[in-house]
Amino acid sequence: MTAPINSIGQPVGQPVPDWRPARFPARGPMEGKRCRLEPLDPRAHAVELFWANAVDAEGRNWTYLPYGPFATLESYCDWMQEACSKPDPLFFAVMSGNGRAVGVASFMRIDPGNGCIEVGGINFSPALQRTVAATEAMYLMMRHVFELGYRRYEWKCDALNGPSRNAARRLGFRLEGIFRQAAVVKGRNRDTAWHSILDSEWPALRAAFEQWLDSSNFDKDGRQRARLSDLTRAAIQGGPATP
Repeated sequence: MTAPINSIGQPVGQPVPDWRPARFPARGPMEGKRCRLEPLDPRAHAVELFWANAVDAEGRNWTYLPYGPFATLESYCDWMQEACSKPDPLFFAVMSGNGRAVGVASFMRIDPGNGCIEVGGINFSPALQRTVAATEAMYLMMRHVFELGYRRYEWKCDALNGPSRNAARRLGFRLEGIFRQAAVVKGRNRDTAWHSILDSEWPALRAAFEQWLDSSNFDKDGRQRARLSDLTRAAIQGGPATP
């Protein structure tokens, strides 16, 4: 898109007519068919999450996160108490269909004035990984922020974290670049991969998610008929989805 030119011949950004700041996310639940997101609460969720994470005996989930691992329930509760005391990041527990806490994710770097918000701090226990509920949880958070009026939804991760980068791509985020030496995490350098989804891309992506999540997309054994990565790629490119 060609940039507008101002009265003195300089290229400037596209106008954003009638822009109003987005709303701050509420500390309330998000309901899905296969999962429910609840505001994280140490009293309600710490024990279930601690033992769900304990199944990851090697600690693979913690390698790229800025927090954890936790050797004891007490230390996990201490972290959770601190994390829940702030409005940003705003953490949620992901509840499985049987009502057990099996993962966490947060809204962070919340900037209503510029309409920018990030999803981060994601830690899905083995019980949640590679499930339809895990994808639905990401869809519910994404849908919520665009309904609140945000223009930009971000996903940032360690550039060496292949699974996270693959997840971002599958969910429809676009890679914008690598910020070199962006942080020091657990005593190690972190180059950060930046991804985003814009509000203009959301309607097509929403349709892709809803098509994938629909029960008709799964056979009697729970196998998917269409892959989400195909649907989101087609949504971004504006072409037909792969059957």
